[in-house]
Amino acid sequence: MIYMLDTANVQEVARLLELYPIDGVTTNPSIIAKAGRPLKETIADLRRCIGEDLMLHVQPISETAEAMVEDSLRYYDLVKGNYYAKIPVTPQGIKAIQILKSKGIKVTATAIFTQQQALIAAKAGADFIAPYVNRLDNISSDGIGVVADIMQFINVYNFDTKVLAASFKNVEQVHRVSLLGGHSVTIAPDLFESLLYHPLTESAITDFKRDGLPYYQE
Repeated sequence: MIYMLDTANVQEVARLLELYPIDGVTTNPSIIAKAGRPLKETIADLRRCIGEDLMLHVQPISETAEAMVEDSLRYYDLVKGNYYAKIPVTPQGIKAIQILKSKGIKVTATAIFTQQQALIAAKAGADFIAPYVNRLDNISSDGIGVVADIMQFINVYNFDTKVLAASFKNVEQVHRVSLLGGHSVTIAPDLFESLLYHPLTESAITDFKRDGLPYYQE
């Protein structure tokens, strides 16, 4: 499983990188806005924080294929390293994915809500496809079911594309994606830390300390 942080909070990224096996960071215009700083400064700081090897996914806010390509190339020039252009699955976005791939830029297709959106993005050459799990659940759809169908498509048609499941509200959703064999997930920092927490673990550690402390004294 590839774990990524869905945030532009550089301080949080730095803190979690010291603790966990994080593979990269994903952003989007809403996440950049939440960070409250200009895009260029934010993604440059994120790259310095995570280094050249970890993935950094950056999404343009433009709407035409040509503008998406131009912006994505500019972001690549800024951050270099293991960079992914994050492109929404609109008609213009699918065009942009094909152009970017022809230029050697890695791409994550985002804002996926249907199986056919994912299949078309994979055929266009996307390296990752990002279905939104909780947003589908919020409209009485089945986010996990959509991810399962997408995984089946990838296997049937033998695409190199990986599923990057996104939009999680709780640990159970992440767990169910992992049971499907999902390639990767991107998760908000607070939810990521919840993956590791269990009250019985905390209780066991307390018991270990209480029972063993007298015997560990030098």
